[in-house]
Amino acid sequence: MEKIVKPQSGYTMVMVAILFLAGTIVSFVLRIPALGIVCGILSAFIGPGFFTLQPNKAMVLILFGAYQGTVKANGFFWVIPFITKQKISMRVRNFENKPLKVNDKIGNPVMVGTIVVWQVEDTFKATFDVEDYENFIHLQTDAAVRKMAGNYPYDDFEAENAEITLRSGLEEVNHSLEAEIADRLQHAGIKVIEARISHLAYSSEIASAMLQRQQATAIVAARRKIVDGAVGMVEMALEDLKIKGIIDFEDEKKAAMVSNLMVVLCSDKSASPIVNVGTLHQ
Repeated sequence: MEKIVKPQSGYTMVMVAILFLAGTIVSFVLRIPALGIVCGILSAFIGPGFFTLQPNKAMVLILFGAYQGTVKANGFFWVIPFITKQKISMRVRNFENKPLKVNDKIGNPVMVGTIVVWQVEDTFKATFDVEDYENFIHLQTDAAVRKMAGNYPYDDFEAENAEITLRSGLEEVNHSLEAEIADRLQHAGIKVIEARISHLAYSSEIASAMLQRQQATAIVAARRKIVDGAVGMVEMALEDLKIKGIIDFEDEKKAAMVSNLMVVLCSDKSASPIVNVGTLHQ
């Protein structure tokens, strides 16, 4: 598991290195070469151990294959040169996955693009539990999108009883996607801050057919509304004529009037009236 450590201050070791360097120079001046060589070696030994850390950066320390700890404090530090240092960014990062072709709950191929906001939370897991945590994030996000899409239909045209669809239930779908990605990435010590769908559309091979289906559904719904309104208007007109005693239609004439009114009210074009200058029986 992750262990936080704070190494020796780099400024202190700079002073020590300067003292050894000065000792080297003085030793050779005083003709004490053995001491000068030792001081020079020690000064050179100190040099490779320095490193700096900016805010929201971490340094994983490894000594001969053994994990020694993680430095998360920012500043100037020194560790013995035999320690391998691996820097990891702990800043918030995001990536946008290109639209991925997946199948929804009823088998329709759809294109789903995602945006994931994440950051490294556990440097030990990110370094040692997975080979390449950034590549791991992309692959697991694709897998999570495929699983999430398979739980919901694209819309409710074919799944009329679906309470949540990819199109209408974005909040619930995004929450489900975020939970699925977070569960997969916790093995790599990655914290998922946000995950959401950035692109959603039918796949190209069925997009045209689905568009025609949606248009036909809209037209049918509009026609049904028009017919319902026309029936109500005809019924109201006949009732008003009867109540006010303006005219009393026979069944045959009433049927003809109803037919004419329905044609006028339901037609998608303006009606062209024909004036009858004779009697009603002509």
